[in-house]
Amino acid sequence: MRLANLGGRAALITGTRALDVAAASDGRFGPDPMSVLRQWTAFAEWAESAPPATEPHDPGLLGPPVPQPRQVFAVALNYPPHAAEAGYSPPDEPLVFTKFPTCLTGPRATVELPGDRVDWEVELVAVLGTGGHRIPAGDATAHLAGFMVGQDLSERGVQSRGTPPQFSLGKSFPGFGPTGPHLVTPDEWRGSGGITCLLNEEVVQQASTAEMIFDVAELVARISAICPLLPGDLLFTGTPAGVGNRMTPPRYLAPGDELVSRIDGLGELRTRFR
Repeated sequence: MRLANLGGRAALITGTRALDVAAASDGRFGPDPMSVLRQWTAFAEWAESAPPATEPHDPGLLGPPVPQPRQVFAVALNYPPHAAEAGYSPPDEPLVFTKFPTCLTGPRATVELPGDRVDWEVELVAVLGTGGHRIPAGDATAHLAGFMVGQDLSERGVQSRGTPPQFSLGKSFPGFGPTGPHLVTPDEWRGSGGITCLLNEEVVQQASTAEMIFDVAELVARISAICPLLPGDLLFTGTPAGVGNRMTPPRYLAPGDELVSRIDGLGELRTRFR
C-alpha cells in the first residue's frame, strides 16, 4: 500500500491513479492523513479490500504524507563512511536528536535558504503506526506504518553555534524536512534499497540503506526504551557519506539549486531553493 497526502486528504496511490480514502470508506477514515495514522490497525485492514484507485492525480498536489507528527526523531552518524568523513569512529550507541514538526514539507517543495551554509542529507524515514513503549527489536516492524524518503536539511552555521553546539534548531527551519512522496507499507518495501542524492544532476551521495550501523528495528527498540512512540511519529535514520560541509572546499546549497533525493522502491523528492 502507498498512502499519500493529496491536497491535504489521505489517498491510496496505485501508479498514476488515486483513491480518496474518506470518500471510499464513507467517512470511516480520513480525510485528514493524521486521523488515518491514529486508526492505523483498522485502516490497514480496511485498505486490504479497498476499491481500486481509478482517479488520475496531480503529483504537484502531494504534501508530506505525515504532515503533523507529534515527535520527529533523527539519528546522526549512522553510516560508517559518513562517520569517517566527519572524523569520528562508528558510534556504539545511536546518536539521537530531534527535528521540529513545523520543518516538514512535501516531495515537490521550494525552500527558502535562511543562510549560506545549508547542507543536504538524504535519509530513509520510518513512520510509526501503532507506536508503543519498550518495543523489542523483533516486534518493531509490526509497529511501523511504513517508510518514505526524507531530507534532513541543515543550516551548519546554526547547528555548530554554541559551546557545546546543539543540532535541533539548525535542522528545523521551514521546509527543512522534505518527505514523501508516499508512505510505503512494510509488506511492499522490505526495509533496504539504494539511497541517492543528486545536486543539479550530479550524484553527491550514494549508498544502500542496508549499510546503516543501527537498522530501523534497532532504532525503534533503543528510542522506545526511553520515549513512548506515538502513531505517526517519524524517525529519520541517518545519512550516508557525501554531505557538503565535509567536501574540500565545503559546498552548500545556493538559490536556484535543485536537490533530488531517491530511495529504490520508495520514490524521489525534488527540492528547489531560493
